Amino acid sequence: MLFGTYLEGTLLSYEFARYLKVRGAWGASWSPDGTRVSFLTEITGVPQVWEVASEAPSWPEQLTFHEERISGALYSPEENRLLFGMDAGGNERSQLFLLGDGEVRDLTGDPDAIHYPGGFSPDGSRIAYTATRRNGTDFDVFVQVLPEGEPEMVWEVSGYHTVADWAPDGRALIVSRHHSNVNNDLYRVDLETGEATLLTGHEGDARFTGANVMPDGGSLYLATDRDGEFLRLARLDLATLDLEYLTPDDRDVESVELSRDGRYLVAARNVDGYSDVLLFNGRGRRMPDPQIPEGIVGGFEFSPDSGRLAFTLTAPDRNPDVWVVDLPDGDARRLTRSSTAGIPPRTFRKPRLVRYTSFDGREIPALYYKPETENAPVIVNVHGGPESQARPAFAPVTQYLLGLGFAVFFPNVRGSTGYGKVYTHLDDVGLRMDSVEDLAHAAYWLRERGHGRIAVMGGSYGGFMVLAAMTEHPELWTAGVDIVGIANLVTFLENTGSYRRSLREPEYGSLENDRTFLESISPIHKAGDITAPLMVVHGKNDPRVPVGEAEQIVERVKSNGGTVEYLLYADEGHGLAKLKNRLDAYPKIAGFLERHLETGG
Repeated sequence: MLFGTYLEGTLLSYEFARYLKVRGAWGASWSPDGTRVSFLTEITGVPQVWEVASEAPSWPEQLTFHEERISGALYSPEENRLLFGMDAGGNERSQLFLLGDGEVRDLTGDPDAIHYPGGFSPDGSRIAYTATRRNGTDFDVFVQVLPEGEPEMVWEVSGYHTVADWAPDGRALIVSRHHSNVNNDLYRVDLETGEATLLTGHEGDARFTGANVMPDGGSLYLATDRDGEFLRLARLDLATLDLEYLTPDDRDVESVELSRDGRYLVAARNVDGYSDVLLFNGRGRRMPDPQIPEGIVGGFEFSPDSGRLAFTLTAPDRNPDVWVVDLPDGDARRLTRSSTAGIPPRTFRKPRLVRYTSFDGREIPALYYKPETENAPVIVNVHGGPESQARPAFAPVTQYLLGLGFAVFFPNVRGSTGYGKVYTHLDDVGLRMDSVEDLAHAAYWLRERGHGRIAVMGGSYGGFMVLAAMTEHPELWTAGVDIVGIANLVTFLENTGSYRRSLREPEYGSLENDRTFLESISPIHKAGDITAPLMVVHGKNDPRVPVGEAEQIVERVKSNGGTVEYLLYADEGHGLAKLKNRLDAYPKIAGFLERHLETGG
């Protein structure tokens, strides 16, 4: 019998609260003098900006005190000022703010527009960003003089864009133009003439990420899969536009960072979900790699003098923290020490990497967390995206469910990233339901190993997968949990944020050309086939998957006489960002799973 049953509601809520109060720290940024490092943590319930001394141990100091989440923060390279972004109620209409001398200045002041920061100019006098200020849809490029200048549009352009980097002399920007989640281009935008020059001409889908311009302005480092299956570290000559590759075409390079003086270059490769960190000199030659504990590493930031590297590290048994390593050959050390809420880290379990065979013989990779209990009920947890990957990060909900006696299984069905370009495109448009078949075969694989009670759970696109699995193969699932998921691909595309529709149509199909197919595979039209109990969780302000998706499926399952529970949070967007809502929702999710999986429904 599972311990901490639903009837013991107080115990269940208290124990889960401890796991949900495990803290994390991420998003390091160095102060201009290198003596302090700012970071984000959710100690107060939503992510805020804190900072800590970079050398001697010190008590961290809180810098922002808002009720809404901070999405990112970056120190000026020259002055003691921080640029940060913040939205309202999870609506993702991020505004930009400047913190200096204890005062916060609203730089953008347009709450109906989305603003994506592109960092400070090299001299710290300006910031760049993209924003939908003109029409609510297109992300034009802006530059703004600090602290009191007005936004100046430097490139008016249709589509979705982000600022990748500044030229070292401050006269140009490197801007990424996104055609889809797996296809983009880089442009050099001259700030004096407004001329935009394409740097990455290509055919088909290709990604160009992590652009870092060298101090001499003649080349930049990036990661790209233009000429192969995987994202490789490369140097782009800005005069000839030729690419020189520095890593083999066998793993994705997911992070690239160049020190300000060009002395060091760091990159992280994704090896079955874990990070392999590589160090190069500024000429692209390998150096001995820094000794960093096993896990997922990202958010690289070099100190102003290039002598230290800060990064975020997480692993199944490590909650996220900011670490620092002295270069070139120092030992990595934790700069922040986020609380595990009194839970001994030794109790956190690691997954096993497995592969199972799907309907067409293809091997599907997965992370398999097993408790001590034999033949335990299993929760198959499906990642969103779908261009994403289930990775061995710290997951407090997973650790709690393991403690309750559940097994947890994370499949990286076809369409996931991290396994090459071909694999990522195996679920595009008309191939959508092949990935649902991968889920079914995960259930078959688990049943063959004695797991007779299986729930399916997922968020965002993972929520669509939950509903699709429960309608296509109702006999396989004992229960389902849909978190901010898509019930109807047609209404989703009609009602999602206008800037997102064009990005998602290459993946899902277009309303103009594929409406009939999208209707045919949408779970809303097959809700009568849902026989297992279903829980639906959604945020009222969700701009990505509008709340109508949840309302549709809840109403349809109820009208068909099915069992459905619905949790709606009025102050949330795409997911649950606020601790008070997580403390309410996840104990209810665990109780729902215990009731239906322990008894077999």
